[in-house]
Amino acid sequence: MQHPWILTLDSRGLPHRWISWQAACHYYALDMVAWVVGNRQFRFVGGICRATGLRSEITANSIIAIKGRNFRPESHSQVPPLNNRELFHRDRYICAYCGDRFSGHILTREHIVPVSQGGRDVWMNVVTSCRPCNQRKSGRTPEQARMALLYAPYVPNKAEYLILCNRSILADQMDFLARHVPRQSRLHVP
Repeated sequence: MQHPWILTLDSRGLPHRWISWQAACHYYALDMVAWVVGNRQFRFVGGICRATGLRSEITANSIIAIKGRNFRPESHSQVPPLNNRELFHRDRYICAYCGDRFSGHILTREHIVPVSQGGRDVWMNVVTSCRPCNQRKSGRTPEQARMALLYAPYVPNKAEYLILCNRSILADQMDFLARHVPRQSRLHVP
């Protein structure tokens, strides 16, 4: 049976990262879980204790806060790493120029201001583009290529990034993370 990722929070309740069920069991075994949220629980059975003859067992929640983990408020607003998978998901697999939806293998990371013209490889300078539009735009800006952007790029916050990078989010985890996603996020668009 494949278990979902467990969402960890700092002790103030801010989303931190995804961990495996094994790492969650480690936190439980070390009594480092401060509190839990969510309605999903997973029971993990271990070996038999030689001294007592009892089998070890840990029940882990889908969302756990780790004791002693208070991250600085600015860490919640740090810029997440940029990669194509999360970029395409942020942009809902829609080309920023023609507006059509494509599968990931037809999409490319498109630099609004081309690298050849001093553009940087950062969230605010990249959008999702289909290969034909990317080739048509070539090494020009949208204005130079006379190709209008259909949507603006933005930097996802920590909670949104956690949503973007996990394809198997449980309902309680999604509800929790959605409360931390800004209203202007494309994740709110139907």
